[in-house]
Formats: sequence, C-alpha cells, structure tokens
Amino acid sequence: MTKPPYASFLILSLLSLSGTFLILYATPQGLGLLDDSIGYIAGARSILAGQGYREAWLASNQPVTHFPPGFSAILAFVGLSGLDPLRGTRFVNALAFGVNIFLLGLVGWRMTSSRVAGLVLAALFLVNGELFRIHTTAMSEPLYIFFTLAAFLAFSHYFAREESAIKFLLFAGVLTSFAYLTRYAGLALLATFLVSLFILQDTWKKRLSSAGIFLAGFIPFALAWAIRNRLLTDNATNRKLVYHPITSENIQLGISNFASFILPIEEWRKTLIKIPNMFAVILFGLLLVLLVWIVFKGLKKFTDPSLQAPEVLSFISTLYIFGYLASILSSMTLFDASTKFQLRIVAPVYVSLLIMLVYSGYWLWRKQKTSVVLLTLAVFVFSLSGFTNTLTQLRKGGQGYASFQWFDSEAMKFLAELPEGTRIYSNETAPVYLYTKHPGYVLPDLVDPVTGLPRGRFDEGVAELQADVLSGEAVLALFDVDSQDVEVQSVYVILADGLYLAVNKQGDKIYTAFP
Repeated sequence: MTKPPYASFLILSLLSLSGTFLILYATPQGLGLLDDSIGYIAGARSILAGQGYREAWLASNQPVTHFPPGFSAILAFVGLSGLDPLRGTRFVNALAFGVNIFLLGLVGWRMTSSRVAGLVLAALFLVNGELFRIHTTAMSEPLYIFFTLAAFLAFSHYFAREESAIKFLLFAGVLTSFAYLTRYAGLALLATFLVSLFILQDTWKKRLSSAGIFLAGFIPFALAWAIRNRLLTDNATNRKLVYHPITSENIQLGISNFASFILPIEEWRKTLIKIPNMFAVILFGLLLVLLVWIVFKGLKKFTDPSLQAPEVLSFISTLYIFGYLASILSSMTLFDASTKFQLRIVAPVYVSLLIMLVYSGYWLWRKQKTSVVLLTLAVFVFSLSGFTNTLTQLRKGGQGYASFQWFDSEAMKFLAELPEGTRIYSNETAPVYLYTKHPGYVLPDLVDPVTGLPRGRFDEGVAELQADVLSGEAVLALFDVDSQDVEVQSVYVILADGLYLAVNKQGDKIYTAFP
C-alpha cells in the first residue's frame, strides 16, 4: 500500500515558504523598479482612486493599453487593505515566488511520477539566481509564470482524468486568458495549448471540440479587454505593424543572459565567454535538440493517433519554448523595436528549460543513476554559488529606480519642491512621478523607440517645450545626461538651447526660465 505523500508535501511547502522569506529578506528596501514597474504601480493607484486603469505617471493620463491589466489589478486588490501598490509589489512577488516553487514541484511530480524529481525541480528553481532576481523586481513576470504553471497543470489534468476532464480544459483556458491579461506574450501559451490539442487528440472530432472548449474559457476575458481598449483608444493593444530587424547588440544581450543562466559562477563565465561563440553554439545546439525531440514526438503521434500520447507536461513545456520565442521574435521585428532580450523577457523560457532538465535527468536516472546524482549535485553547487552572490548583491540596496542614486537625488528634491501644477518635461517621467508625485511630460524625439520610425513635428515640439519653460510654468529635467550616447546628448542640447540651467548635480540637469 502506497503511503500518503505527507512528507513530500511538507518538504515542498517548506521550500515554498523559504522562497517567500528569501524574497522579503533580499529586498528590505522594496523591490527593484524599472520604467514598466512604475507604470504598473501608477495604474494600480489609478484603479484604487476610481479613475480606471490609466497612465497616471504621465500628464496625459490616457487609458492604459500598452500594459495588460493583470499585475496592476492584483496590486489594486492588495491596495484595498490600505497598502500602497508600491509596497504591495514586494508582498505580491514574494508570495508568487513561493507559490511558483510549489507549482513547479507539482509539475515535476506529475511529469515523472517521482516525488523526488518534483522536489529537485522545486529546489533548482529556488536557488536559481536569475529566476530569483526576476521575483525581486516589481514586474509582471512572476505573476505571468504563476498563471503559466497553473495552466500547465490544469491542461495535464484534462488528459489524466476522464471525469470532470472538460472542467480542467475550460479552467486551463481561463488561466491562459489571465496569463495573456498579465503579459501579451500569453498568446504563445494559447498557441501552445491549441497545437497540443490537435497533436495529442486522436480524432478530428476530439480536436475540434476540445479546442472549442478551451477557447470558451479563454475568449471572454481576452475579448472584454480588447473591446475596452477599442472603445477607449481605438487600439486593441497599442501596437503597430512596422518591420524593424533585430539588432546584433540585442542578440548578444540574449546570449549573455543565457550564459548567466546556465553558468552562474561569474569568474568561470568571464573566462569561457572569451571563446568565440561558445555560448551561442550551446544555446542553438540545445534548441536544436529540443526541436528535433518535439517534432519527432509530435509527428509520430499526429500521423498515427492510435499510439500512446507523449508525456503531456514535458511535451507542452518544450512546445511552449518555441511558441514563446516565436512570439518574442515577432514582437521585436514587427510590433515593438524597444523590446530586448532582457532577463525578464526570456525568464519564462528558463522555467521550461528547468522543467526539461529534470525530465531529462529522470529519463537518464533509469540508466545511469550515479551519473544523474553527480550531475544533480554539480548543478546545485553551481546554482547555489550564483544564488548566494545574487542574494548578497540585492541586500546591499535598492535596484533600478529604488537605488540611492534616485531617492538621494538633488534634482529630485528640487522637482519635489516645485509649486503645484508646474509641468515637468523629462527623459525619466517614471521616477519623476515616483519621487515627486508629479506626472511627467515626454520629450520631443527624433525617433519613436517602439516603431523605430522618425517622429513628426520634432521642431514644433521643441519650440513648444522651450516656450512653456520660459513662461515659468514648466521645467526641463534631464537625468544621467553624461551616460547617454552622442546622438541622444545632441537632442538634449537642442532641447535646452536658450534655457536657464538651474540645477547641475550628479549628472542631472534641470532647466527653468531665467530668474
């Protein structure tokens, strides 16, 4: 008689609680803050104020469509307790990290029917420095990973249970819509499940009916968001179809982030990265192996439906890697030139790679137990070393806009003391809103960073900005000027021409009307 898995659940729960505690321990001054972080926080504050989901960090205060509402809605819900969304992000992401650890443990357990494999997967996630860092930044990725893993589990339950199977498939569709409403990249999750249904089901009737049930869970929420955007802004997602090829610098950034993920020991990484294209070869070799595996498994089942279906969780995890990468690549080349292969963008792929690492280890375990034990210990040692360094670095102080560079800024103090109603034009509208409570005005620019196309009316915009500043009703605040490239600095020179330099501290400059 099989003993109830109480001990396994207890260990998994302890790992989960440890993850939540470590996020709180690593962020005594709050989570790291980026531009998008402040957008989510401002959106949550706008919801709490009863104004709807709006761009409160900008003076235009338009309805938000560029960011889906999931993360801000959660922050607003937490804010009902009286906790400001800026502080609420820390507790939301700490809880998300703990829950994600637990869900991954369940994924590993169900995928391999091994409790040990589930615990190993959960522990690997816990000590992975890159994925830990994602949860210490006030961004939507932790919540997105939660909905993704929950959808994975619901989808696998659909194939495992005959009774109430439809409910699990419908629930998977709802969870997928929540992932989409947290990040638009959730469309990759939608595509993954639909393709999987057409491959794993053995008749066209089942394929079509199951796809219909799944879409019945997905469509209502996603459609409601699209209708809202269309009615308020005449644009469903604030994206325009414009071709802009991926730059070599962006590709190198992605490879560098991948190197940090697979080799967290910085000294070793700096040595090995000197070998030309080493990590690029490893990355593309790994993707090729996974692609061959998924194509072989998929075609084999699709061409002969009578065959046993491949293990569901490993199959959809691998398929999702390519669906997600395709989604990101299409976004970069067709919709948003400002998207880069940053850690937060590629983090969902890393989660699936961890899943497949444990699945591969379990498969190898049945043939080479000693090799798997040694490999597992090596991975833990490497991961723990990188994790310790990450934890130490995070404990030193706030990250991004939460760092002392911003909250001790002389320029910010000057802006915070301006008379109510003073308009602030700035290259950093997000931290201006965060530290001064003043919504910002964006600067005229030569190129739109999203489309990569030239902006219109640059000269007119410069003239209007300068006239507004010289009227005494506005100021021009430029932060971290010296670190900008030559082209950007040349634009700043044009903007500041004829204005009075009132503040010039710590690389920040504020221009006003002449005293």
